[in-house]
Amino acid sequence: MVTTGSSAGFILAFLSMFEPGDRIAVTVPGYPPYRHILTALGCEPVLIETSAATRWAMPADALLAAHRDKPLKGVLVASPANPTGTMMRPEALAALIAAAEAEGIRFISDEIYHGLDYAFAAETAAKFSDNAVIINSFSKYFCMTGWRVGWMVVPDALARPVERLQQNLAISVQTLSQVAAAAAFEGCAEMDEVKHGYEENRRILVAGLPQAGLGEFLPVDGAFYLYADVSHFTDDSFDFAKRMLEQAGVAATPGIDFDPVRGRHFIRFSYARSAADMREAVERIGAWLSKG
Repeated sequence: MVTTGSSAGFILAFLSMFEPGDRIAVTVPGYPPYRHILTALGCEPVLIETSAATRWAMPADALLAAHRDKPLKGVLVASPANPTGTMMRPEALAALIAAAEAEGIRFISDEIYHGLDYAFAAETAAKFSDNAVIINSFSKYFCMTGWRVGWMVVPDALARPVERLQQNLAISVQTLSQVAAAAAFEGCAEMDEVKHGYEENRRILVAGLPQAGLGEFLPVDGAFYLYADVSHFTDDSFDFAKRMLEQAGVAATPGIDFDPVRGRHFIRFSYARSAADMREAVERIGAWLSKG
């Protein structure tokens, strides 16, 4: 199913699969619109905390514990993830899907950052289930954010419901975007060059941030994000990010956007810029933190 970006994919998935009052598990830290869209549609997002022990991914036992507490109708995961950049090992993804489907919990996989994997290859949920709903987009790997074109892979039983919903909500994806998206498949060599640039930026931050004073961060597996622990500097990541922007000239996103509980101790760096920008950012952060 071709959609007006991945955002429309989430709306179509939620509307076709769930009813108001249904509970859907999502990870924290996680992409804020998951829970915001669910709430707007009358569903209840159930926040599953992640940890270093599970590589910051949702473990099957945590999903089942939440389901036993009060039944879940769905679960949504992303790998590589925003804001953490961490990825699920294939075996962990398979175990989570199996646990969900054994309990009748619908599985949604956000694969928008597939293609931008560095530590190991990202695996699609479609490999492990014919019933999983896959959501993807041309925004990230194909660098087509403003074109607003994405896609869903859905089970046969959902194809017609999703089609009917889209006909009423958006009619269709604009023709120009669809033509451009089809042409983008011929540009994979250029897209891989962009990916290599992200890899270099990742290397600069992973090596440079500890020297600058930010040495604690989550595994930088994929996407173009680094999620750094700033708890030894502050318990207010919003204030930290604000001061870093004003005093060091470096922009980052406070973790409270992604995790309303522990996010006050984290900030997210995006490294989707040039290598020169990354080096300058590391230098500026180091100079700023050294001033106390």
